[in-house]
Amino acid sequence: MNDLEISLDDRTANVKLLEREGNRFLIAVDDTEYDARIIMVERGVYLMLMNGKSYNIELIEAGGPKKYYVNTYRYSYDAEIIDAETRYQKSRSTDHGDDISVISSPMPGKVVRILVKAGDEVKAGDTVVVVSAMKMESEYKVKQDRIIKEIKVKEGDTVDAHQPLVIIE
Repeated sequence: MNDLEISLDDRTANVKLLEREGNRFLIAVDDTEYDARIIMVERGVYLMLMNGKSYNIELIEAGGPKKYYVNTYRYSYDAEIIDAETRYQKSRSTDHGDDISVISSPMPGKVVRILVKAGDEVKAGDTVVVVSAMKMESEYKVKQDRIIKEIKVKEGDTVDAHQPLVIIE
């Protein structure tokens, strides 16, 4: 159903909604399944019943999309929901092709165009490959003058997140 990552302080967990019926949620956190009842008590405050225990959880927006302060009776956490949209936005806000030897896409997509071939010399700012993800095209550029060592994909290929696309030297 819904796959996302949730970052709590310095831990990131993969969370998947397996089933939902009313206020009953069957979720998998990493590889462990939980059956929980979650009730919104008031805006931003939730009561969660799980394994015979109740938990009060308060979510306070933390100045960014999908970022929250999470308070429980004993603990407080900085939390961020990292879904496909968030991963895409983060990929658009970072420079691609820093001083690295591999160019890859941070999320799954489809190779639209490859603008170089092995042996090509490219200048800082040159676009090397274009990948379509979430109905948007991302251009991956080199930040410094480089030489294309190897092309690992073809136009039209479907690629996984972090799969090497182009090797540079």
